Amino acid sequence: MSDYPPAKTRNLALIGHGGTGKTSLADALLFTAGAVSRLGRVDEGTTASDYEPEEVRHHISLNLSLLPCSWQGHKLNLIDTPGYADFAGEVKSALRAADAVLIVVDAAAGVQVGTDQAWAYADEEGLPKLALINRLDRENADFFRTLEQIQERFGPRCLPLHLPIGTQQAFQGVVELLAMQAQQGDGTGPIPEEMAATAATYREKLIEAAAETEDELTMKYLEGEALTETEVMEGLRSALRQGKLVPVLCASGLKSIGVPLLLDAMVKLLPSPLERPPVVARTPQGGEVPLAGEPQGPLAALAFKTTADPFVGRLTYLRVLSGTLSSNSQVFNANRERQERIGQLFLVRGKSQEPVHQVAAGDIGGVAKLAETQTGDTLTAAERPLLLPGIAFPQPTFSLAVHPKSKADLEKMGSALARIVEEDPSLKLVREHDTAEMVLSGLGDVHLEVAIERIRRKFGVELETSLPKIPYKETITTTTTAEYKHKKQTGGHGQYGHVFLRLEPLPKGSGFQFAEEVVGGAVPKNYIPGVEKGVVEALPEGVLARYPLADLKVILYDGSYHPVDSSEMAFKIAASHALRKGVSQARPVLQEPVMDLRVVVPEANTGDIMGDLNGKRARILGMGPAGKGYTEITAQVPLAEIQRYALDLRSLTQGRATFTAAFSHYEEVPQHVTQKIVEEAQREAKERA
Repeated sequence: MSDYPPAKTRNLALIGHGGTGKTSLADALLFTAGAVSRLGRVDEGTTASDYEPEEVRHHISLNLSLLPCSWQGHKLNLIDTPGYADFAGEVKSALRAADAVLIVVDAAAGVQVGTDQAWAYADEEGLPKLALINRLDRENADFFRTLEQIQERFGPRCLPLHLPIGTQQAFQGVVELLAMQAQQGDGTGPIPEEMAATAATYREKLIEAAAETEDELTMKYLEGEALTETEVMEGLRSALRQGKLVPVLCASGLKSIGVPLLLDAMVKLLPSPLERPPVVARTPQGGEVPLAGEPQGPLAALAFKTTADPFVGRLTYLRVLSGTLSSNSQVFNANRERQERIGQLFLVRGKSQEPVHQVAAGDIGGVAKLAETQTGDTLTAAERPLLLPGIAFPQPTFSLAVHPKSKADLEKMGSALARIVEEDPSLKLVREHDTAEMVLSGLGDVHLEVAIERIRRKFGVELETSLPKIPYKETITTTTTAEYKHKKQTGGHGQYGHVFLRLEPLPKGSGFQFAEEVVGGAVPKNYIPGVEKGVVEALPEGVLARYPLADLKVILYDGSYHPVDSSEMAFKIAASHALRKGVSQARPVLQEPVMDLRVVVPEANTGDIMGDLNGKRARILGMGPAGKGYTEITAQVPLAEIQRYALDLRSLTQGRATFTAAFSHYEEVPQHVTQKIVEEAQREAKERA
């Protein structure tokens, strides 16, 4: 594919609810534009964008895919994205590389939760929108019903640019309202007589929207003077860029009906990179540099996607915002402050790669085997470094502990997990100190399931998963004293250590403190460190359910020693036994982590969510409005009750609610819950024995 200037480039992300036919539509666009020689099918695993084995097996998109093609002298960089909520991170990456979006809506299902989310993401990025009512060949498909839903949900600015000819399985073609022509099969012709009045009405609304963009056009329109075709088109382009208009188109990606007109609309209406607001980059000194998307400008390229392959290595997808990136050159990673060598640049289409000598501003390309660069990093020139805004990925909401299946898997597990997290920044990996578990977090159960599949396929590592252990802690509720004498006589020197400890509870979150109040040398100074070591080494295992001890102060106040048999080890043993004895006497209790929970839920589901939270031992802190038709609920709830909350919330609200959770503090576990935890710990101890 030859080079295209920014003015002849269009970067468009296909987004929307899962199952609306985005991938089939993308294949139809490529086929119609001549970029591929055959039309792929999702159910056969032959589409250009769904090429990963997991995508073929699940019949859904799991990654973004670059799908460039040419149409009417323009380059279209199409980015197909997943519609399933668990892979929203891929959508966020795609939107940072795009200059506009095509929101695909199913003609039978109408506006769905994924439509709302896609629209919100596009608004966050300030991207112009086209809406496409797809799959008009399906049973129960209804263009006008779906159009009404779109307008009701997103406003009257959503106006049809196309109208369908025929209904449901008799969908035959598309009326283009500006030209007032019908496209059926391979040809164009007059509008069917029965549609003329409807088409004229909708066309007038488009002309009115175009006229409202400029005062001169508004006056001309109000005075009854006809606008030229050029004026109408420029008015619509301006309204689209300003967010005052969302053209609604129609098609069947599976049957390739309406696809040529969709390509026409992309070329004629969508902004080029030069027409988008400048991206503001930062200098190392904190200054700001607006980047207008010129190939002659300072180099700034955003790494918006990284894939890891054990054979090919790392492949990085780049959107060049300014300047020109050349093959076999040196660049500077502004985030890592390291030099990077650029090898061969590629034009990426699905899984295929075509070598190119450069990627200019406004275009998208790929490069393999970068040593330092990760998703969200900026590649720039060392003599004039610039830093682009990073990518804000959704925060994980579901976690699983991961364990190696065998000793061989243990040796490779760490590197495999690190590489899969590098490939997908919406995954998070942490080692929980309190439970000694590796915890992988993502956007849902399917997200983590696919990540585990990829680790097995790409790196040959078999992993097992479970819900993470709750990091309970044990503490005391009253002050007590304990004495323990460690005395052991064997041949030669014996062992003697005798301590008196006082245990005092501390406020929550205070941790552990050790002090000594020994007088008269009852315990010599050189043995006191041994006492402290014995106490510290006994802290990780409490007396109730073997959870770590916290929030207590231990004071050594008396003891005795033997001039021959005493040693630091003897006092260490005596201290550990005395601690356990004292904890048992001081009314020990379990403490559990409590989370600050924020739930944004449709008003219609508020009662269900409140009832569910009450059943999870939650303490409701407040409620308030959170935008049109939504309520925000804030609460504090034990972590043990919301480990599967992402799945529960999706089930209760059909995926329309969102939540965030952050650690707040530790609280005492109710007695009836403590009993269950202790019984479970005792059962596990017996099984291990």
